Amino acid sequence: MKFSKWSGLGNDFVFPEPGERVSPAAVPHLCDRRNGIGGDGVILITPLGGADFEMKIYNADGSEAAMCGNATRCAAKYILSRGLAGGKVFHLHTLSGIVSPELLDDGRVRVDMGAPREFLGNIVLAAEGRRFDAVTVSMGNPHAVIFTDDVSAVPLEKWGPVLEHDAQFPDRCNIEFAQILGPGKIRMRVWERGCGITSACGTGSCAALVAAQKKALCGDAADIVLDGGVLHIGHKAGQPVFMTGPALEIFTGEIGNEL
Repeated sequence: MKFSKWSGLGNDFVFPEPGERVSPAAVPHLCDRRNGIGGDGVILITPLGGADFEMKIYNADGSEAAMCGNATRCAAKYILSRGLAGGKVFHLHTLSGIVSPELLDDGRVRVDMGAPREFLGNIVLAAEGRRFDAVTVSMGNPHAVIFTDDVSAVPLEKWGPVLEHDAQFPDRCNIEFAQILGPGKIRMRVWERGCGITSACGTGSCAALVAAQKKALCGDAADIVLDGGVLHIGHKAGQPVFMTGPALEIFTGEIGNEL
């Protein structure tokens, strides 16, 4: 199988080249960082005609995701670089609906992520004897955002898997710990459902801004500072959330079909 490897702020994905096909059962092997290619997921792009494409998103554990912001930016550059569409604006059909990424002149990708959706409201979570007030937001996939005074002190590798599988989340949940650094600036770390700790999460960044707005901690836009870099997120009440950030092709290769 011929493939390319893409990164959105260190959140990395395997894209099979046009014409290649991958079964969901092969995804954990492809994402294995020791015995496979390595990645946080596998993204399958299928042309539907014109500027419309189907985007199927598989997490590293083989589960299918409804939406992924970083993958969406990578998909836009992948589509353009492979000559699959003529323009710079695409419509990606996902399990959570249609998202529309646009390539900007500075090389970044701006994505209309759609409007945030109600999830469970404000809830209380617990891990290792600690209780957390969380704001839940759906960006086509579920998020629980927990605000803290020092995100660097959070033992995410311990609390993340416990909170992901909380009984309030029958389909599991993405977990974000966020810290307000100042006006229009939020530091965030993420435990992604089906992946674990990742260096960035696009939908999680959108959820962090929306959650901060719900708690009157932030205005219409913020730079979300992630382990892998910075995403700019904008949102006004009653309107879609817009995410702007980089996407980069890392390398191309070929792997045996035995996987």
